[in-house]
Amino acid sequence: MAAEWICRALRDGALEGEHAPALTIKDSMASPLGFDVFTHFLSHHSTNISAAKSQSRGLVLLAFSRSPSFYLDLLSKRGLPIASSHHWIRILDCYTDPLGWKDQMGQCGSATKLSHDIASICGNVKDVDSLFSSIISLGRGFVGQGKVRFCVAIDSVNEMLRYASLSSVAGLISSLRCCDQISSIFWFCHADLCEERATSTLEYMSSMVASIEPLIHFANGQRSNSENLSLLDQNFTKGKLHLRCKRRNGRVRVMFEEIHIGQSGINFTSTSFEDGVINQGLVPKVQFSLQLSEKELKDRANVVLPFEHQGNGKPVQIYDGRKSLTDSKYEVSPIPNGNSDIDKESSKGEIIYFRDSEDEMPDSDEDPDDDLDI
Repeated sequence: MAAEWICRALRDGALEGEHAPALTIKDSMASPLGFDVFTHFLSHHSTNISAAKSQSRGLVLLAFSRSPSFYLDLLSKRGLPIASSHHWIRILDCYTDPLGWKDQMGQCGSATKLSHDIASICGNVKDVDSLFSSIISLGRGFVGQGKVRFCVAIDSVNEMLRYASLSSVAGLISSLRCCDQISSIFWFCHADLCEERATSTLEYMSSMVASIEPLIHFANGQRSNSENLSLLDQNFTKGKLHLRCKRRNGRVRVMFEEIHIGQSGINFTSTSFEDGVINQGLVPKVQFSLQLSEKELKDRANVVLPFEHQGNGKPVQIYDGRKSLTDSKYEVSPIPNGNSDIDKESSKGEIIYFRDSEDEMPDSDEDPDDDLDI
């Protein structure tokens, strides 16, 4: 399900007025299956492009870690028409001569022949602005100047960070996402070879993050145990795909799938992590129940509110804030005396105050220093 979600997002591309979907594929030393996942999505998306089933009409591949001939052989083994590949793919060769040294010595002329005239050598990968211009010019070479879009794939962000700063690489990816002719963009990186802030920056700019996690986890002390070597080897052929998608409404959807790499290729199988189980895992654990039982609902309905006093068979009386109705049962009748007139007057709510101490604060119109001999 997670792999289908990624393929569908890359196929549908960007909506009018929105940034292009961006996918980060990352792995670690514990489960080094990220490049196999990258080539899977690269081949699948290339199939959709060649069959005109995608918003993209072409693909521009930035080859940093492999030669162009490697990717042509890979696509040929997946059954794609290499003879007509110049109509839908361009490869910017950043692997053969990344700094232009071979060009100065005249030793890189054979790269174009191996790529069947679809590869262009980038002689200075440090110049990010020139790299951006090369990507756009290659894409416009087979989509034109109209509203036709093309896709961009980067096989190794780690190699880019070797030659350029993080801010420059982030600026390049951001500019590609904002370009009107880019339908989608995806890249691969090894999390262990990047700084944590670099990985966080790439994930922040992504609308989808696909993390390859080991299927079997070991503690540091267990890695040297010979009995666990067979289980440890399974992490090189099996893993877990953890996909985190940022939706347009602001919500984040999480999906899991198991990865198995065999002789026939890579396979994805759904795990037992259903949406309900995942949502329960995202809810913080508390020590109380958020829902009421039937008994608790009945007890809540029978609670007498503080301002409402209900008697047995008597009419409902509203509390007026002066005295409790229950206190009236034990109220003692006043003893009559000669001050009945005063009691009547005091019942009107008047306050009679006699100042009986000189220590009290004087009124505002009195001078506090009147008793001083100044």
